[in-house]
Amino acid sequence: MNREEILSYLSHTPVTEFRYFESIGSTNDEALSWADQDAPDFALVLADEQTEGRGRFERHWVTNPGSSLAFSLILHPLASEKGQLSLFSPLCGLALRETLATRFGLKAEIKWPNDVLLDGHKTAGILVEAAWSGETAAGIVMGIGINIYKGSVPPANAQLFPATCIADHFHSPIDRLEFLQVLLNSLAKWRKELGSPSFFQEWQNHLAFKENLVRIEDSQKTSIIGIEKGINSRGNLVLILGDGQEKEIVAGDVHLRPVEQR
Repeated sequence: MNREEILSYLSHTPVTEFRYFESIGSTNDEALSWADQDAPDFALVLADEQTEGRGRFERHWVTNPGSSLAFSLILHPLASEKGQLSLFSPLCGLALRETLATRFGLKAEIKWPNDVLLDGHKTAGILVEAAWSGETAAGIVMGIGINIYKGSVPPANAQLFPATCIADHFHSPIDRLEFLQVLLNSLAKWRKELGSPSFFQEWQNHLAFKENLVRIEDSQKTSIIGIEKGINSRGNLVLILGDGQEKEIVAGDVHLRPVEQR
């Protein structure tokens, strides 16, 4: 990647400004700092390598040079969006799923609350953070890490959930910047639908493990096992427990895992 090449692709997206780094600690940290200053809406931080990339719960996210897409997008929530901040993570998931389908013909699923899967394996992680001004979210930073080539997949003994890369499912050269271009345009499209019936329907249609037995692991409580029913109007996961009762799960310090049928 070089700045001129990146600019030629981004000129066909809504990106207003961008910063590119061959190597950086974390694109999200850079974006949060920029959001606290003068970053415009739809500003982008892009890196070829992250040395301190992170996911939820401060987990390390591997971003080796030339192998992944790692970027953070800064949005300034509109008045109509400020009550729907929890939907920015599935917004990323919807856009990425659509890009994988339209550009590569791949059937991806969205694992609640913030991963994208190919054939049941994680190919992308999403970390959404807010830059606060008092009690108001002045900026939303949407960090996305996507495994493109084999060098992006951590060794099996370092995986907390089975991982894969797009190249394992699409056997032609992948232009990372073209992929980024399509994804950014999809993000802009789905942002206009944030919280709408079509937004939730698309999410439901492509929800991983729907109608399957799953386990919700909470670091503070006993695990919950139930049939994954879907997403409710608040974006929370709904399980059907063994006694037939429904249980609403709020995104937080929780992990979702399929339960192996025997």
